[in-house]
Amino acid sequence: MRVLVADDHPLFREAIVRTIRERPDFELVAEAADGRAALESIRELRPDVAVIDVKMPELDGLQVVAAIKRDELPTRTLLLSAYLDSQIVFQAVGAGASGYLSKEADRRTIGDAIAAVARGDTVLSPEAQAGIAAEVRSRQVDERPLLTPREREVLAHVAAGRGAPEIARLIHLSPATVKGHLQSLYEKLGVSDRAAAVAEAMRRGLLE
Repeated sequence: MRVLVADDHPLFREAIVRTIRERPDFELVAEAADGRAALESIRELRPDVAVIDVKMPELDGLQVVAAIKRDELPTRTLLLSAYLDSQIVFQAVGAGASGYLSKEADRRTIGDAIAAVARGDTVLSPEAQAGIAAEVRSRQVDERPLLTPREREVLAHVAAGRGAPEIARLIHLSPATVKGHLQSLYEKLGVSDRAAAVAEAMRRGLLE
């Protein structure tokens, strides 16, 4: 399989190059010290796998990955990073990266990851997997609309099948006030009726 290596740190780039040259199933087709040069080589040479540092001059690794996806190039990408930030890992996979490893991974792990990515697999270090899971959980929490305690109380009654007059009687409010809370709920949930409000609230984890 044909491999390109892009990293602006000469010593680390040379270590990856040695890893590739030691494997008979790999062929090194190009090296690059910045993201723009890497992308130009990828467009010209169409390697099977590009091993790319996340932080590079000109274009960073995420920008290169996004350009590969946008241009529908066949090259798969394995990103390497000196540190694992959950947001960056999440963005990288969303942009189309096939793998994400720490630069602290040993050479055999990186070589095996290149081979796996070339086969079409997705390779994430345990730290990267944990980062993505944390980011997904964080985004789900952020997606929840901010409901007031009273709106939550009205929502629970709506989910129990109660109408505005009954809710008003149970929580000692006027029907008009309850209807105002319902309208606010609909706006925050992006829905237009009671059934949709309950369904959307359940999807977002707002109802037990």
